[in-house]
Amino acid sequence: MTHAQKPRVLVTRALPEAGMQQLFEHCEVTVFSTERQPTPEELRTLLPQHDALLCTLVDKIDRPLLETARPKVVSNYAVGYDNIDIAAATELGIPVTNTPGVLTGATAEIAWALLMTVTRRIVEADQFVRDGKWTGWSPMMLLGTELAGKTLGIIGCGRIGLAVAKRAKAFEMNTLYYNRRRLDEATEQEYGLTYAGLDTLLAAADVVSLHMPYSPESHHMINRETFRAMKASAFLINTARGSVVDEAALVEALQTGEIAGAGLDVFEAEPAVHPGLLALQNVVLAPHLGSATLETRTKMAQIAVQNVLNVLHGEQPVSLVNPDVCPKR
Repeated sequence: MTHAQKPRVLVTRALPEAGMQQLFEHCEVTVFSTERQPTPEELRTLLPQHDALLCTLVDKIDRPLLETARPKVVSNYAVGYDNIDIAAATELGIPVTNTPGVLTGATAEIAWALLMTVTRRIVEADQFVRDGKWTGWSPMMLLGTELAGKTLGIIGCGRIGLAVAKRAKAFEMNTLYYNRRRLDEATEQEYGLTYAGLDTLLAAADVVSLHMPYSPESHHMINRETFRAMKASAFLINTARGSVVDEAALVEALQTGEIAGAGLDVFEAEPAVHPGLLALQNVVLAPHLGSATLETRTKMAQIAVQNVLNVLHGEQPVSLVNPDVCPKR
């Protein structure tokens, strides 16, 4: 295949170089930017000039764009794909792929990092030292919450939820979970899980950790009623999607002491953050770092690239979101 015959691929953001090597070898690649995502207008201008799209979860791939550009594949550099109009892609015969599996451990780790940081008040403590306020040891200074013997409530017990539960065993926590479908008994025993209804979980949990996928049904699943059902001493951890939590209600719950604190890696209107959250000390805020390890982001790039190459070469992609478009051979 000559250089002129190479398919053209638009990549909306710079990705780890080690994960992109194959794409550069086999395709003519346009990387939009290292600094920012393309605007919808820029995508509408650029994409029709390319055969395939490798996008990120912050790129909105809607029906008008798909109808205009007709890419041979949309490879999403993420597990979730609520940024893409899957129904439109399927109607148009465009395969949509994602990068499942590889970010499970990294996302579970960020959930635990947030959990430990907010329950032991690490951000407050760091600022306390930097501000020169620490004058010596004190028995009542910055008291936090221990985890051993406490109850962790996991809402959404897929791969990441199970990875969080696995780590909870090491911290000697009791773990309840709520899921659309109950897991089999062997899995419950392996991970130390007890199934509970949502109301039961909220009332019992000392930490509630969110791992459900986003959908219209899960929009604002965590809301004013939910916070009222939780313990005043409980903490909320969200590494799922920002819109599963009503941020205004969360601010109110944190301000009034309805819950003790929160650790958030995702937000409703990223990168915007509710100003009320920015003003509070009992919430730890991270800029969507769930998969942000070099190892995981490289593996994600490799899968996203392989998905593109497989479709362009007429082969089955590694991870297909809309299987009706490319039925298994």
